[in-house]
Amino acid sequence: MTPALIKYRLLKLRAHLDMPLLVIVCILMVAGLMTVYSATYTSGGTRLNNQAVSMILAFMVMVAAAQVSPQNLMRFAVPLYLLSLVLLIGVALFGVVVNGSRRWISFGFTRIQPSEVMKIAMPMMLAWYFHKSEEAINAKSFAIATFILLIPIALILKQPDLGTSLLIGAAGFFVIFFAGLPWKAMIALAASAGAAFPFIWERMHDYQRRRIMTLLDPTSDPLGAGYHIIQSTIAIGSGGTFGKGWLNGTQSHLKFIPERHTDFIFAVFSEEWGLVGSAFLIFLFFCLSVRGLMIAANAPSLFSRLLAASISMILFTYAFVNMGMVSGILPVVGVPLPFISYGGTALVTLMLGVGILMSIHTHRVLIKK
Repeated sequence: MTPALIKYRLLKLRAHLDMPLLVIVCILMVAGLMTVYSATYTSGGTRLNNQAVSMILAFMVMVAAAQVSPQNLMRFAVPLYLLSLVLLIGVALFGVVVNGSRRWISFGFTRIQPSEVMKIAMPMMLAWYFHKSEEAINAKSFAIATFILLIPIALILKQPDLGTSLLIGAAGFFVIFFAGLPWKAMIALAASAGAAFPFIWERMHDYQRRRIMTLLDPTSDPLGAGYHIIQSTIAIGSGGTFGKGWLNGTQSHLKFIPERHTDFIFAVFSEEWGLVGSAFLIFLFFCLSVRGLMIAANAPSLFSRLLAASISMILFTYAFVNMGMVSGILPVVGVPLPFISYGGTALVTLMLGVGILMSIHTHRVLIKK
């Protein structure tokens, strides 16, 4: 391969990368790598090395996804959704149990969490469905879309994984909402959810009910269900305005913060970088979501608009739920902080979503006026 050909192919790859998205994501991942190191360096470098490898793989997935046109992405919507369903059924039948939850499926050399794949497969499937029925979207269309959404949610709730099921539900809801769901229908759904809450409460696992009750009063069980929230809020508060500095967080390094490299990594970040650092992190997530919504607004087809808008709102929801959970304003539901928390499957899925946003932006069809 000649140097000229290599240069041409690199330029072709570069042409389908959106620089604003790329810069924001790279800053977030660097911050994530630094925070994972800070949270785990006393235990050795294994997690850091694994996270670095996951980031390289995720970046390659993003670049590859950005090269695929939205028309070709639409062809993968149904197969990816069905494959994710099959994997979720596989998890229910012979999945790997970790910490009391059956969420992973092993392939010998590695294991994956199919519910993470569904976070992208779900909005793709619903966007495809509404695109195909664009000329006749009605109440029946929304009912069918709701059924498509509820099937994987039911499978994930059985694992049990309340946090992921809520996020997938949110991903599907965003597509249905942007497809034109009437406000009257949303009010009716909210009223139905409120009426069904006693039934849902009875069906919850004991640990899930404890998490909700602990949100109201963490001190009621300071060494049990309330321990996570109490320690994370102490860490966030101890960071002050400018933080204690990188590698100088006491709550995390003295191991008071549980799950400090995954779900509660925001507490580690806030302790070391303070209010200023946390505000900057929130600003980055805000810019990421706004850029995604701008791409959605300029997308040429209904499929592209719905998918881009849903992915953008998913990224915002992930960050909001995680930060709210760690700050004690939302129940602890086990949601990682996008691009910051340790974890390969979640990172690859998120970068796939970013790659899809880039694809939608750079493959826009120019229409002559």
